[in-house]
Amino acid sequence: MTQPIALPLFPVRPNGLDALLSQLPAADFVRAAGFDAKMGKIILLPPNPDKAANPLGGALLGLGDDRSPYPFGAIASGLPPDTLWSLMPGDYDAQAAHLGALLGAYRYDRFKPQTRKHAQLTGPIPTRATIIAGAINHARDLINTPANLLGPADLADAALALGHRHGARVERISGDALTEGYPALAAVGAGSDRPPHMVTLRWGDDKHAKLISLVGKGVVFDTGGYDLKPSSAMLRMKKDMGGAATVLGLAEAIMALNLPVRLELRIGCVENSVSGHAMRPLDVLTTRAGLTVEVGNTDAEGRLVLADLLTDAVAAQPDWLINFATLTGAARTALGPDLPALFSNDDGLANHLLTAGLAVSDPLWRLPLWQDYAPWLDSPIASLNSVSGKPHAGAIIAALFLNRFVPASTRWAHIDTYAWNETNRPGRPEGGEALGLRASLAAIETLVSVTG
Repeated sequence: MTQPIALPLFPVRPNGLDALLSQLPAADFVRAAGFDAKMGKIILLPPNPDKAANPLGGALLGLGDDRSPYPFGAIASGLPPDTLWSLMPGDYDAQAAHLGALLGAYRYDRFKPQTRKHAQLTGPIPTRATIIAGAINHARDLINTPANLLGPADLADAALALGHRHGARVERISGDALTEGYPALAAVGAGSDRPPHMVTLRWGDDKHAKLISLVGKGVVFDTGGYDLKPSSAMLRMKKDMGGAATVLGLAEAIMALNLPVRLELRIGCVENSVSGHAMRPLDVLTTRAGLTVEVGNTDAEGRLVLADLLTDAVAAQPDWLINFATLTGAARTALGPDLPALFSNDDGLANHLLTAGLAVSDPLWRLPLWQDYAPWLDSPIASLNSVSGKPHAGAIIAALFLNRFVPASTRWAHIDTYAWNETNRPGRPEGGEALGLRASLAAIETLVSVTG
């Protein structure tokens, strides 16, 4: 079978369209079609008379004013399948172009394989783009996997496999050891027939390198427990392990890029179900830190998982501690699906993440750890309640709960993410998404470069 001939693809912005068209034989055709080079717009060019054997003369890809990788995500969906394309010079970054094309080509096809190959770019793909896209797409795969096929043990297996691929030291904790060492985490998973697991991953041996600690919420499915979710709120709960998937993808990128850091990762892999063994409203749990927690709502389970993991993580005195979690609907109400909420006890760390997010078009939005609301977590019978009795500031309250398990001396960031694309857009197919991964990676690289 002959390899298809690579056709020219001209990425173009509105302010460069006239100059480009002055060089193309099909300029009148493009103008008559009303092509305006807006982001994601594509127009196929008619055959070049000098090369009539080709069914197409090429294509123009509109970039608009968008400097992100995402306009190039339209390549896979907007150009004919089984075609090859060669990027022509233009006003764009080659790394971003290839990254966007790879992100846009992603499909979760485990149960519905594609019958034809999507359009692809020719030439060598930059290694960095390949690594980052691979890490994001692996996280997407985990989030998109149905919960019946991704239980707590399966998610733990994925973390162990990642560690083995990169020569990391990995450990799985379950059973009695989990109950004794991570009692709040174990309590969340007690209601499921699929027992909970906790995984630690350690990578990097240079004792002088910065220690980056990552923590992820891995609730593979969340019924809400006895405070049962309505069916409409349960439909996407297979993505409630999106925090764990994101930190696994971030760890993969860090290790594959061989960043000069030491890395620790912890994920709690649990299912929040209803049974005679499940935790109940107003139960009192003891955490790894020794603090007792009154369970104000069994649907606020993620913060219990993270509490034990954060307590474990701070003991190693990391330079940066970053946790990801699909933690609150309140964050989505405030910021929508595309903007993860960032909370931090350290302005320097927060600014690194915010600046990096804008630079790589993976934005975060900071919300305050407003200490005036901390008394809302008071409990008459325990160290604190897991929720507030007030209907306000749900995302802030959850962050304040986590803050109780992180000392002020530890530079910590909590990222409350949706981990999901609600619609198909260039570079962002509907389904699981590793929001904040590229922002965090870029921030960590900045930390390394600044400190040497």
